[in-house]
Amino acid sequence: GHAWVPGLDLHLAWRLDGLSLLMALLVTGVGSLICLFAGGTMGSHPRFGGFLRGLLAFMAAMLGLVIADDLILLFAFWELTSITSFLLIGFHRERAAARAAALRALLVTGAGGLALLAGLVLLGVAADTFRVSELLTRGELVRAHAWYPAILTLVCLGCFTKSAQVPFHFWLPGAMEAPAPVSAYLHSSTMVKAGVFLLALLTPVLGGTPAWEWTLKIVGATTMLVGALGALRATKLKKILACTTVSALGTMVMLLGLGVPGDAAAMTFLLAHALYKGSLFMVAGVLEARTGEKDAERLGGLARRMPVTFAAAVLAGLSLAGIPPLFGFAGKYLMK
Repeated sequence: GHAWVPGLDLHLAWRLDGLSLLMALLVTGVGSLICLFAGGTMGSHPRFGGFLRGLLAFMAAMLGLVIADDLILLFAFWELTSITSFLLIGFHRERAAARAAALRALLVTGAGGLALLAGLVLLGVAADTFRVSELLTRGELVRAHAWYPAILTLVCLGCFTKSAQVPFHFWLPGAMEAPAPVSAYLHSSTMVKAGVFLLALLTPVLGGTPAWEWTLKIVGATTMLVGALGALRATKLKKILACTTVSALGTMVMLLGLGVPGDAAAMTFLLAHALYKGSLFMVAGVLEARTGEKDAERLGGLARRMPVTFAAAVLAGLSLAGIPPLFGFAGKYLMK
């Protein structure tokens, strides 16, 4: 890596292991498809060029986050994702609800980011390195350190706010004021997975203790239930999908708290969820664009008029339900 701040031994360094590669492929692969989808549904918008620039800026920030090999560099990209998502959620700036949703998301994730910064600085000092690749080999040193409880608390706060865990989950359903491509990309496939990614990345360093396991299991299980109950009450298409996303994120966090078998299940579920939930958000976007209706209770009889959208919705829905041989089945099967 290149020296970034030599006096503080900070470097522009990159790493690519299995977890980072999975996330990088999600960010770039799903992101490319979302850009094509955005062109089809929003191409005529007068500010489409600015929207696409914001989407690509977010993609670059998210890619930097998942391959950064320096804790402070990782944090810089972490905050860039919050800033770019603020601009994307509030894209319809003429609507008060969109502006409020963007501000709420920025305040929650921004406050969590400050906690994360403190946690990462303490972590780097306790491990005597800010390089992630070196840090992963010093778990015993960190877990035995007097600062471990503070590091765990601060890192979890940062991850829980980003991944919409209880009690910070309220910002995600509100962010559905964003255009459909933003919901499909940021709020199902990438940004909300950043907290899950960081928890998985730091499992070798912070995991394996009762405090880690019980924190993740309790918060994850609570979030899973709260999200599921919210989805049962919702009637707007994107809000139903947002609440089920909150539930799925809680499931992933809970699985990470279960240890090694749960880690594999969480990562498989993360990939499966990104694929089917991104598809369902795009279906919701197409329905909203074609019919002008957001409420699921007022929609019906569209299968013959929109056969391709219908087929996509059925396939994604079956994957969500865990029906074999679709990939969603593998994600659900490993959770047993």
